[in-house]
Amino acid sequence: MDATSKPTCHIVRPNHAYDGKQGLSYFAGIAAETVGAKGICMHLLTIPPGVRAKAHLHEAHETAIYMLSGEAHTWYGDELEHHVIVHAGELFYIPAGVPHLPANLSSTPCTAIIARTDPNEQESVVLLPELDALVPA
Repeated sequence: MDATSKPTCHIVRPNHAYDGKQGLSYFAGIAAETVGAKGICMHLLTIPPGVRAKAHLHEAHETAIYMLSGEAHTWYGDELEHHVIVHAGELFYIPAGVPHLPANLSSTPCTAIIARTDPNEQESVVLLPELDALVPA
């Protein structure tokens, strides 16, 4: 999007997927890359059964998640020592800089809307491969 353009409203149809650094496929949504967003990114994520992300964090950006369907397990903390299960209809908050690793351990897909305070879809993602082995496959 041209930075000199006058801001306007946009509809984004999440029918184009891209592979994120985290090892999951995301549907394109609201971001600097799609609509010129300056302070937010929001997209749709479906995690297939038995799939997990790579351990990662978002450097200086908060994340808010609304689980539309299914459930996702998430391990979080400096050593991924905390565990939570986010169910359909629940909201989950991840502060900036907190390592986390989401996974779908069920037999059905789970789908969530994810919003971050980083307008660039992948810019603040930092992979933490040293933490991946802390969560059993």
